[in-house]
Amino acid sequence: MIQQQYPSQLLERAVQEFAKLPGVGRKTALRLVLHLLRQDTEDVEKLTQAIQQMKQEVKRCKVCHNISDSEVCPICSDTRRDAQTICVVENIQDVMAVENTQQFNGLYHVLGGVISPMDGIGPGDLEIESLVERVRTCDIKEVILALGSTMEGDTTCFYIFRKLAPYSHVKISIIARGISVGDELEYTDEVTLGRSILNRTLFEGK
Repeated sequence: MIQQQYPSQLLERAVQEFAKLPGVGRKTALRLVLHLLRQDTEDVEKLTQAIQQMKQEVKRCKVCHNISDSEVCPICSDTRRDAQTICVVENIQDVMAVENTQQFNGLYHVLGGVISPMDGIGPGDLEIESLVERVRTCDIKEVILALGSTMEGDTTCFYIFRKLAPYSHVKISIIARGISVGDELEYTDEVTLGRSILNRTLFEGK
């Protein structure tokens, strides 16, 4: 297949960079680049500055590992939230998905992925030990496992359940299976996800 030739090497370079974004092919990348070319220089500079500032200044919350502009994210620092309940999620998108349901008022813990030997991701690559430390040192009453209903998600849930087993005073629950097997939280509609959180059940590690 002959690669498309562009009239400008600078255009080609920009298209190549945009095409690296997830879900963006070369045709979409070309449309985005041409759109930017039509914009005022000031607008393009604002976009560039916003991306650079985001990359340089966005932090990870030292408590839950969600993204934040400060050392502790707004959710963890909000005294109105239930600090005794932690919702464990795979990634930042899942925090946003659960928040959009407006059915959860506790805190979060972002693992940064799920256990997946096929992809070379083990427990040590995730924020599992920091979760155990939170349970050990804080007055936690319940840990909600809100991971996708995939084989990797179930494996991660079971591993966390075993790690938290010594803390018998902590209730470990799992979101209800209103979510289809194989689904990821970020693609689940808000009503289904909200009901799954409200109708969570005790996790049975068998």
